[in-house]
Amino acid sequence: MGVWRGPSTVLALLLLLCPLPTAACPPACRCLAGNVDCRQRALHEVPPRLPTNASTLLLGYNFIAVLRARSFPSLPVLLRLSLPHNQLGMIHRQALVGLGALQELDLSNNYLATLSPESFLPLGSLATLNLGNNRLEELGAGVLSALPQLQELFLHGNPWVCSCSILPLWRWLGHNRDKVPEESSLQCVFPEQLSTYPIMAFRNESFRQCQETPLSAQRYATFLLLGLSSFLASIIFCTLMGFIVVIYQH
Repeated sequence: MGVWRGPSTVLALLLLLCPLPTAACPPACRCLAGNVDCRQRALHEVPPRLPTNASTLLLGYNFIAVLRARSFPSLPVLLRLSLPHNQLGMIHRQALVGLGALQELDLSNNYLATLSPESFLPLGSLATLNLGNNRLEELGAGVLSALPQLQELFLHGNPWVCSCSILPLWRWLGHNRDKVPEESSLQCVFPEQLSTYPIMAFRNESFRQCQETPLSAQRYATFLLLGLSSFLASIIFCTLMGFIVVIYQH
């Protein structure tokens, strides 16, 4: 005769018969063993509910234009996030919060023209970043310094403007050549006279004018006054000398 152990026995039987629900998979996606595949689903935003055990999230070939603040739920084990071939033009500075374990991020073939360093601060473990084929004309120093574990960076296919604004990227490339497989092929697009000129072919002397300390307003005013005074003094001197020559001739 079995021994009845009360409610605990019933609870154990219920757990065996009805196991706890697993993380839900978005209707537009396919989920299998931590891989969440949402490619080519005509999505205009990141699905609001994603499995918390996701290790790979594929969102390529959709119509996502903006990553808003906290676009992703907390995904503590997400290692790979792929967003190529969307219409992405803006990433909010808090869009990637909750993705601290991320190691690979693909943002290639989008419309990104500017990047905020704050956007990448949550990605302390990121090792690979693909920014190829966007609309980047420059890349601020803070963007790359926010990624201390970065080992591989792809920058091909961007319209780089080789002016003083390219200096932070040029400096970073100089110290991290081994992290950019295509660094020898990165070329200027503007200005026209430097079109197809390799960015890494520049030397430190090329940026000497960019590194000069600009004059303060007070010093600029002083030099302006000195110049004006010198100009007036030269006119007076020339007039006086002409007057003396005329008197001497007479």
